[in-house]
Amino acid sequence: MDEKTRIELEAAAFRAMVNHLREHKEVQNIDLMNLAGFCRNCLSKWYLAAAKERGIDMDYEQSREIIYGMPYSEWKARYQQGDKQDISK
Repeated sequence: MDEKTRIELEAAAFRAMVNHLREHKEVQNIDLMNLAGFCRNCLSKWYLAAAKERGIDMDYEQSREIIYGMPYSEWKARYQQGDKQDISK
């Protein structure tokens, strides 16, 4: 497989994962972190790091909005459940 195709497939898989997480808001970040060792906030940080490596001007809140599909504060108010620990930092 050539590199361009590999990158396109990786990007498609990433988009599918982000869309899956957006559709399954019942999956809490703390549960993802405990089970898989990463969460939506980790994805936001990795996205931000990739943007900065490419000289793209972006901040953490912007990268979070890309991953969450809405401002993080709005997602948290709507979907964060109960007394689950906030691992957003």
